[in-house]
Amino acid sequence: MDERSGIREIKGIGEKAEKTFSKIGIHTVGDLIRYYPRGYEVYEDPVAVGEIEEGHTMTVSGAIYGRVQVSGSPKMQITTLYLKDLTGTLKVIWFRMPFLRNTLSRGGVITLRGRIVRKKDGLVMEHPEIFYPSNKYEEKRSSLQPVYPLTSGLTNNAVLKAIRQAVEMTDLGEGSLPEGIAERYGLAGYQEAVRGIHFPETKEEFYHARERLVFEEFLMFILSLRMMSVQKERVLNPYCFRDPELIGRFLERLPYELTDAQKSVWREIRQDMSGIHVMSRLVQGDVGSGKTIVALLAMMYAGLNGYQAAMMAPTEVLARQHFENIRRMLAEYEIPLRAELLTGSMKGKEKKEAYGRIASGEADLIIGTHALIQEKAEYQNLALVVTDEQHRFGVRQRERLAGKGVCPHILVMSATPIPRTLAIILYGDLDISVIGELPKNRLPIKNCVVDTGYRETAYRFMRKQICSGRQCYIICPMVEESDSLEVENVTDYTEIVREALGKGIAVSYLHGKMKQAEKDEIMEAFAKNEIQVLVSTTVIEVGIDVPNASVIMIENSERFGLAQLHQLRGRVGRGKHQSYCIFMSASKSEETRERLEILNRSNDGFFIAGEDLRLRGPGDLFGIRQSGVMDFRLGDVYQDAKILQTASEAANVLLDEDPGLEALENIGLKKALEQAISQNALETTL
Repeated sequence: MDERSGIREIKGIGEKAEKTFSKIGIHTVGDLIRYYPRGYEVYEDPVAVGEIEEGHTMTVSGAIYGRVQVSGSPKMQITTLYLKDLTGTLKVIWFRMPFLRNTLSRGGVITLRGRIVRKKDGLVMEHPEIFYPSNKYEEKRSSLQPVYPLTSGLTNNAVLKAIRQAVEMTDLGEGSLPEGIAERYGLAGYQEAVRGIHFPETKEEFYHARERLVFEEFLMFILSLRMMSVQKERVLNPYCFRDPELIGRFLERLPYELTDAQKSVWREIRQDMSGIHVMSRLVQGDVGSGKTIVALLAMMYAGLNGYQAAMMAPTEVLARQHFENIRRMLAEYEIPLRAELLTGSMKGKEKKEAYGRIASGEADLIIGTHALIQEKAEYQNLALVVTDEQHRFGVRQRERLAGKGVCPHILVMSATPIPRTLAIILYGDLDISVIGELPKNRLPIKNCVVDTGYRETAYRFMRKQICSGRQCYIICPMVEESDSLEVENVTDYTEIVREALGKGIAVSYLHGKMKQAEKDEIMEAFAKNEIQVLVSTTVIEVGIDVPNASVIMIENSERFGLAQLHQLRGRVGRGKHQSYCIFMSASKSEETRERLEILNRSNDGFFIAGEDLRLRGPGDLFGIRQSGVMDFRLGDVYQDAKILQTASEAANVLLDEDPGLEALENIGLKKALEQAISQNALETTL
């Protein structure tokens, strides 16, 4: 059996299991081996009931107190028991497991391990793992147990069992690193790394294994990017641009003056678009720095010179919002250009008519989602491509949109603050501009870092803001144990918020399991103030612009990276009203307090990104990636910044010694790189 073998060759995987594994992209033994854990359960010593802390996964031992009860509707049955020790009594609940009433009714001592959450009646352990009799816990104590991303019909044990067989029965070879690289940089061997990432016996073994695999992932990415850059080279600019008078008049009539940073970036874009070579530029700007108006200027510059411009947004809600804003501004400032919207959810007739206007050149500025790069979308003279939120799109997706024109200019917008040293590596095919200041009329967000005892005060504050006409976000982290429990977590918490805020306040929720149409409907209702409080997971990180939202409270904020917290905070402070961010933390550690205080002191995303880089440790066992920046399989550009820089150095050495990478044919690396470039493999990373 080798990595190309189908997973049916693994004992215990039949036709039904094969279909289930295919839902998560596992078709071959190689796919299975590279299906890495999303985190690890660390089985530590049990604590007393009186010592439990909200927001943590903990183990407790005690006696079952009273009767085990089952309540709720048939679709959502909740099993409840009370566990008692010398220091107190703990309420414990399970979702959809009514059979536990019979299993646990015999009483006696039991050990439970689960997440501690706060409900209206106090601290509760939610959906714990059961060790009965309690001495069974000793078998797992101090061990690291991998936790895999799952789908319906697939258990963690089933994945673990299949991977164990695959690793034991497959000749793994030496991976994709060129000869001597692992030894030069002190990395683990490939077989050692694969075993260490799936079945680590110690934290040190895990760190060493992960370092090797992250290095290999980064090196592959950087080499692919560099090879693409070499293949493309600098293309001569086929377009003729002159400065239209209308843009100058448009800028004069705006109710505000562009900041110096915006003026500087606009000047760079104009010089690029009228220069010798085709533009490939990344504009990094903090949340609220005014990137959109700069993008609109570039699109108008193309349109008023007789060309088409397209802007691709990561969500339909955001695309629609960009479209409405651009159409309104074109009308208000009497700019003779037509804006067109193109999204996947448009009805057939609407879409067909939009295609016709785009192909004929009647549409000048086209705004949309991935629908912009579909086969039916044909452009008459596309000269500028703008992508909003670069890390949500693949390099290849960007290239496919560019392929709709004759070497169009590329402008990439990103609100994700990445230190320049890392940005140069990650965006190797782009020139970089930074909008490093906020508009003068923008009120800075007021921040506070509080413990869970502040929650009732926070609810009262939100109620006061809502009575003044404002709106609020509440962010819940995804439940750690199972993706399916994310739904219960958000919906359950929404009920608590409804009860806390009282009647007359519309509270709704968003989570990752909802269909895109449902998410869009909720976000649009929130934008219209039909919903006053939105309880959500991080799906709103890149979402609609709601200037009326003035408060965001982030629960369990210690579980997010600083960069992601800053992105979430950027959902407020977008209008004329004073805005507030409440970082709620259940952690009592000094390290957590130090990290969150950085956000408390500063609203500068680039400063925060630098501090995030400085404070990141070697890894976090319950969540390998935290930043939310670029979706690598294992790597995190902040947490693994040193590995990224080392991989970049290694790529430079390899390309200096062998520009064509001909010496790498024998290990299949060159072929793998060519496949990565031709088969859109970079789509999942950038």
